[in-house]
Amino acid sequence: MSRTAARTLLAAATALGLVAGSTAVAVASTDSFYTYTDSRPLSSYEPGAVLKTRTLAYHIAAIPTPLRATQLLYRTTDAQGRPSANVTTVVRSPCGNGTKAISYQSFYDSLDPEHGPSRAIAGDVSLGGAIANFESLLMVPVLGLCYDVVLPDTEGQTANFAAGPEYGTNTLDSIRAATRAPETGMSASTKFGLVGYSGGAIATNWAAALAPSYAPDVNANLVGFAEGGVLVAPAHNLKYVGGSINWAGIAPMAIIGVARSYDIDFSPYLNSYGMELFTKLQKASIVNVLLQYPGLTWAQMVKPQYANPNSVPEFVDAVNRINLGLAPTPTIPGYIAQGNAGVFEGTFSNHPGIGTGDGVMVAGDVRALARQYCATGNTAISYDQYDLLSHGTAPLLWAPTAVVWLNDRFAGKPAPSDCGRIPAGNSLAAEVPVAAA
Repeated sequence: MSRTAARTLLAAATALGLVAGSTAVAVASTDSFYTYTDSRPLSSYEPGAVLKTRTLAYHIAAIPTPLRATQLLYRTTDAQGRPSANVTTVVRSPCGNGTKAISYQSFYDSLDPEHGPSRAIAGDVSLGGAIANFESLLMVPVLGLCYDVVLPDTEGQTANFAAGPEYGTNTLDSIRAATRAPETGMSASTKFGLVGYSGGAIATNWAAALAPSYAPDVNANLVGFAEGGVLVAPAHNLKYVGGSINWAGIAPMAIIGVARSYDIDFSPYLNSYGMELFTKLQKASIVNVLLQYPGLTWAQMVKPQYANPNSVPEFVDAVNRINLGLAPTPTIPGYIAQGNAGVFEGTFSNHPGIGTGDGVMVAGDVRALARQYCATGNTAISYDQYDLLSHGTAPLLWAPTAVVWLNDRFAGKPAPSDCGRIPAGNSLAAEVPVAAA
């Protein structure tokens, strides 16, 4: 970030009351707010019901600011359709009036529930929670445009990293809860835009895809979704990042998170190194794996007969469940952006049927998803591919473009369309099981 940009952000933060000089004590990890303890069965509440409410100072790196945040414990649904409780945070804009809001899905990417954005906002300090603290600065221009902001803990309270459908229900019920709590100033008529990059794009796209069936009341008030660095067909990503310098370690994290979400036991297929690695990473954050497992592949973690991941039935079932190409088409306008210069982040693979990407996400999959949406009735899709930007640099173009695009949707302007101009992508068909060697 340039000095001028940094000064601009600091000035905006000061104007909004986001900077203060005092210190704070970190919230204890045993915070009882996160636990539903009432005798009434959680299943008796409808999704989005508010179970607990608290208001506290918005913290940045454990420093309290004058800005207030309302946190809600709410009822939602996990990936297996079971009732669960989750937490979201609502920040009211100093110039907002409760009629428009951004649901911002964080890219905190962690297997540890303590790293959720609500923890950092409440004052927790952890290396894995550093991303949520950084993202606080991204809220400044949004709040300055008079949007209230809702920040759900998208991965839920067991941190089911990469489990897309659960991200989606957590996000949709977060919006429901925000509009039902009097403290937020919102109502059932508040309009929302969905925004997220990388891990946040998982939640954003799944929320948009599930909204018509799971939360039609929310879908009616969504003006659009803006996302970048999108995970589409995870089986492709596993092969794409395999052997890479920077991103290889993200693969076991994703497998752990999805296994946790669907109660899958992968241990019968792992070799001794795989068992050691999976045990070590049970509460890992993305900061614990980047650059730390260069060259790691699936084959190095499993027994020889399972070198082809499709020889593991549970793997095939799991990746098909979380393949956005097999999910419904959103009915709201979308802006999708994807980098394609993964070589700058140490991913050099170019497998047939997969191709290149931004280092972790596969560009051909994202193009295919955008084209699929166009072909299945949603022509209000805008698409950008940044061939000279990687996963870490693409947000420099994506973020300001996404804000402008969403401003236009809130203003009621017709959504532009890139349908017919998006290059061909990969097949997003379901993975097919094969016999073990």
